Amino acid sequence: MAFAPTLKTWLLVLPAVAVLGVAGYRASGHAGSVQTTVGELPASSLAAVDAAVPLPVVPEALARRLAAFERGNALPSGLPLDLRADIEDATDLYAYAQRLRVQADDGNHEARWMLSRVYDYCAQYAIDPGGYRLDNNVLAGLGLTAAPAMVQARERVAQRCGGFVPGDKLGSALVLAERRKAAAQGNLAAEASLFAEGEPLQDSPEYRRDLVERVRTSRDPEAFMAIAPGMGVRAAGDRALNGLVAGEQLSELAWRLAACELGLPCGADSVLVNSFCANGGICSQDGTQDFRDFVYDAAVSRQGAGKMKQWIKRLVGTRDGQ
Repeated sequence: MAFAPTLKTWLLVLPAVAVLGVAGYRASGHAGSVQTTVGELPASSLAAVDAAVPLPVVPEALARRLAAFERGNALPSGLPLDLRADIEDATDLYAYAQRLRVQADDGNHEARWMLSRVYDYCAQYAIDPGGYRLDNNVLAGLGLTAAPAMVQARERVAQRCGGFVPGDKLGSALVLAERRKAAAQGNLAAEASLFAEGEPLQDSPEYRRDLVERVRTSRDPEAFMAIAPGMGVRAAGDRALNGLVAGEQLSELAWRLAACELGLPCGADSVLVNSFCANGGICSQDGTQDFRDFVYDAAVSRQGAGKMKQWIKRLVGTRDGQ
């Protein structure tokens, strides 16, 4: 998915994520965006799995009620005029998704795009909530220095996505279906995400260049972030994108950082940072570090920083170049 972690080519992935190949990552279809090489699980980890008490299987209706109880009595906010806001702040993303669904079914393509983002964010948890929590226990018991950050990120996902259950069938197929509908209705971010995922609405050089230019001139941070995975090394050799910020290892990062410059929430507690850590093991050891600082700290050399800043300036500049 467009917001799923794809940065493992330039960052050191948390070693503990390998555990999830054995104890978790049951969402094999959705987890395709995080391709982790799994080695043998340490004996201590296997012992932790054996010692864990399996969570009981309960009917979906009861599971939803229990999840709501666990999240506490905080009432979710009403759907704001800015449909994008609650994905960052809502404590109950299931309730948020239900409100989005009503508007999406009434033809609101922005609501449908945000619905696809909620599904993308919550999918790994929703496919097997009990296994997801068990994985957290295993990670916490490994004693690795980097593990606490990932466990904390995953626990936040579980808390916010607790209303979803396996029967909701979250995963890549559902996310793509929602994004195709949103794109067909005219949502630029959804259209950009389909391009980035190799499922463009059209597959001609003229379309690809026009889409990238439309995203750039839109100054829509959601569209910038959505198209980013398709603008890195995947775009290498595509003549349609000649002269654009595309085709190099750090091009993807330039689009992502430009999205942050244009207003996408990129703070230490943002969905963006949380998703990279929880779903991909790409975690900063400084819990106060926002996405921009993390990128420059972990992924961009001093020699490359100047080029990156020039790229970002090109991307966020006004149409007349100022």
